[in-house]
Amino acid sequence: MIQLIIADDHTIVREGLVSLLEDEPDLKVVGQAGTGREAVALARRHRPDIALLDITMPDMTGLEATRAITAELPEVKVLILTMHEEEAFFFEALRAGAAGYVLKGAGSDELLSAIRAVHEGGVHLPAKLAGSLVRDYLERHPEPATDSPLTPREREILALIAQGLTNREIAERLTLSVNTVKTHRLHIYQKLDLHNRAALIQYAIRHGLLRG
Repeated sequence: MIQLIIADDHTIVREGLVSLLEDEPDLKVVGQAGTGREAVALARRHRPDIALLDITMPDMTGLEATRAITAELPEVKVLILTMHEEEAFFFEALRAGAAGYVLKGAGSDELLSAIRAVHEGGVHLPAKLAGSLVRDYLERHPEPATDSPLTPREREILALIAQGLTNREIAERLTLSVNTVKTHRLHIYQKLDLHNRAALIQYAIRHGLLRG
């Protein structure tokens, strides 16, 4: 059972989300908040698997709440649900520690898929925004960087991971076996001392590999 808290300053949005999520047998909403501070307090109290946060809230923004939650409760994964499509908000959410970003215009299937992906240690990024990560990476690194710990193939796979592709999709794109992709992926995480895709993207941003 995946336990969630929801934070949004619009009651009707929270009620709609609760109705949607509790129709799913593997999801349970354990708390609701109308402000960022309330969200942090709920996270401390319930220690849910996922905190589903809006960005624009009174008292404390969802981004500030994300920083507080991920710093104090690293086991709680934050998934941003927002109307903000601007890249600035997207990059800031990743810097704050969010494991996923869903636009409110997305369908319910995408939100449910994002929740389950984040719970399993993955990340969910909207296609239009994930693409900007890849473009920035390729623009900044058209040639192998001399100080990079990654090989050219590993950098290529890193870009596809950031885009949200699965091992099988990467294998098909690069005409490799799935096992070869898994090996490259493991080497990337080992070389960068990271443990999931969200952390990999955050590392790339913090170290100037991607522009925010």
